[in-house]
Amino acid sequence: MVVGELAHERDLIIIGGGPGGYHAAIRAAQLGQSVTLIEKDQWGGVCLNKGCIPSKIITHGAEKFASIRESENIGIESKNVTFNMNTFTEYKHKTIKKLRESVQLLCTANKVEMIKGAAFFLSENKVGVENGDQYNVYRFKHAIIATGSSPQAPEGIKVDNKRILDSWSITSLDLIPENLFVYGSDYIALEMSMAFEALGSQVTLILDNSKDDFDYDLSINRELKRVFKKNQIQVIRNASISKAYSDEKAVTIILQNRNRIETITGTHLFTSSFAKPNIENIGMDRIGIETTESGFIKVNKQCQTTCSNIFAIGDVTEGPVLAVKAMKQGKVAAEAIAGIGAEADFRFIPAVAHTRPPIASAGLTEQEAFAHGYEVEIGQFPLSNNGYAGLIGKKDGFIKVIFDKKSKLLLGMHMIGDGAIELISSGILSLEMIARDEDLLFPLYPHPSINEALLEAVEALKNQAIHLTPNLKKERFNV
Repeated sequence: MVVGELAHERDLIIIGGGPGGYHAAIRAAQLGQSVTLIEKDQWGGVCLNKGCIPSKIITHGAEKFASIRESENIGIESKNVTFNMNTFTEYKHKTIKKLRESVQLLCTANKVEMIKGAAFFLSENKVGVENGDQYNVYRFKHAIIATGSSPQAPEGIKVDNKRILDSWSITSLDLIPENLFVYGSDYIALEMSMAFEALGSQVTLILDNSKDDFDYDLSINRELKRVFKKNQIQVIRNASISKAYSDEKAVTIILQNRNRIETITGTHLFTSSFAKPNIENIGMDRIGIETTESGFIKVNKQCQTTCSNIFAIGDVTEGPVLAVKAMKQGKVAAEAIAGIGAEADFRFIPAVAHTRPPIASAGLTEQEAFAHGYEVEIGQFPLSNNGYAGLIGKKDGFIKVIFDKKSKLLLGMHMIGDGAIELISSGILSLEMIARDEDLLFPLYPHPSINEALLEAVEALKNQAIHLTPNLKKERFNV
C-alpha cells in the first residue's frame, strides 16, 4: 500500500456511525460544521443492527404474543394462536433496514458526508480510511471517536453464537429455545428471560456470586421475585458458571453454587457480557490519548479527551453502556466544538427495562438515599388500585417516589408496570427541575390513566391517596 501525501480537508471527522456518531454528525452540521461520518460496518451501529433495536423487537413480539393469549377475558378467543418465528424474523429484518435507511436519509439531508471504511489516526490532525483497496487521508480540525464496544463473555464461557449466546447473537436466533439459561442480572438478562418465557421457553435465571439481587430499588427487586414466581421463571442465586460448552444438541454448564459444584444442561445459554471499548485498532497510541484504569477513554464533561481537538463519546467512555448516553454525549461534543458551553451530566439518566411488566427508574433508590444520609419519605401506590390498569388487565407493579423529609425535594422515582418507560420522563423532568412534593401534587393528571398512580404515590406521602385503604395509608405499602 502506498500512502499519498494528499489529504482531504475537513472540519470534523466522526469515527463510528452508531447513535452517538450520527447524532453528533447531524448536530454539528446544524451548527455549520463540515462533517464526515465514517463507519466500517452498518449505519446505525451496534444499537440499531445488533443490540437495542433487535432486542426490543423481541420484547415487543413477546408482549404482543402474551397479550393475545391473555385476551380471552375481554372476549377475544385465541386458542389457536401460534408464534411464527420465520415471519417474525422477516419483520425484524425489514424494520431494521427501514431504520438504517432513515439514518442515511437524515445524514444526507443535513449534508453529512458518509464514508464506508476503517478509520485510524495517523497524527493528532489526520486519519487514514481504508476500504478494501481504497485508501484516503483526511486532515481535520476536530475529531470525535464513537466506535462503541463489543461484548466480552465471562471467563470460562465460550460464545459460539449458536447455543451459547451473547447480547449480539441472541437477537439473531431463528428458533425459540426449549430450555434457556440466562446468566446475568442486568436489564438485558431480565428482558431476554421474560421475552423468551412468554414465547414458550423454559427459563432459568442465574445470578452470579457478586449479585444476590438486581440493581434496582429494593421494592422493585421484591416485585421481580413475585413476577418470576408467577411466570415460573426459576432463579438460582449466589452461583457462578465456571465453565460452559456446547455440542450439536445441548449446552452443558458447570455451576459453582456456594460450596458445591453441579452440572446442568439445557438447549441454550445466554450470558450477559462485559463491554470492551473498540479502541484497539484506531491508532490512539500514535497520538497519546489517555485511558482510564479500566481501559476506557478519559473525557471531561464536554467529552474532550486529553488530546484537545479530539473528543470521545458513547461506549468508549466510562459509564453505563446505553444509547441515551452516547446520543447526549454526541450532541454535547458537537456543541463544545462549536464553542457552545454544553456539558454531559448523567446524574438522572433513566434506567429502563422492556420487561413484562416494564421497569423504569431515575434518581436515588431508597437504599442509596439512606446511604447518602437523607432522612427520607416514601410514597408508593400499587397499580392494582389504579382503575385504568384494572381496565386493561395490567395490574402488576407500582409507582414509588422518594423525597427528602426536610426539604421535600424529590430524590428518586421508581416504577414497574405498564407504561412505566413512558411515564418515567415525568420523574426525570421533576428531578432536573428540583421539584418538591407540592410540584407533583398541584398539576391535573388525565383520567382514566396510569398517570394517576403517580399522583396517588405522591399523595400517599401525606395520607391523601384516595384509592388506598386506611391501613395502607398508615403503614408504608410493601410489595
